[in-house]
Amino acid sequence: MTALRHEDVWLGTGPHVRCCGKGRKERCTPLAKSTVAVLKAWIREQGREDSKTLFPSVRGGALSAAGVQHMLARHVLQARKACPTLQNKRVSPHVLRHSSAMELLQAGVDRAVIALWLGHESVETTQIYLDADLALKEQILTKAKPIKGKPGRYQPDDELLTFLKSL
Repeated sequence: MTALRHEDVWLGTGPHVRCCGKGRKERCTPLAKSTVAVLKAWIREQGREDSKTLFPSVRGGALSAAGVQHMLARHVLQARKACPTLQNKRVSPHVLRHSSAMELLQAGVDRAVIALWLGHESVETTQIYLDADLALKEQILTKAKPIKGKPGRYQPDDELLTFLKSL
């Protein structure tokens, strides 16, 4: 994302962004209407040059990972004033990625689609989001039928105790 150039973004019919990810894999990601509106305004403000970096640093070059983290930290600091629950939380670009994946999962999006969206090699990589989703586990638990039995401490019968002692 930090190396995106104006030419990587298509804002016409079927708006999308093309970028190179891990392992030099090219990804094409569709853009929401609200994102298109913001990007159009951003590009208009910058003055379009096809070779220009889409999100430049203060010096005009591509943003570094540290630059992105610095900007995010500034915004998190501001957000903490309005949202005190952020006080003791660590927020990083990876946390934002994880959060969006969890939201997709909770919205009912198939994990194969989430794996594609995140650029995972395999659907199994996306399994961590299922493991982490406590709300999903609680939903499953409400659908489970309880085992019929009486509460209390289990008392084995004499036959079982004799068998176990013989082992």
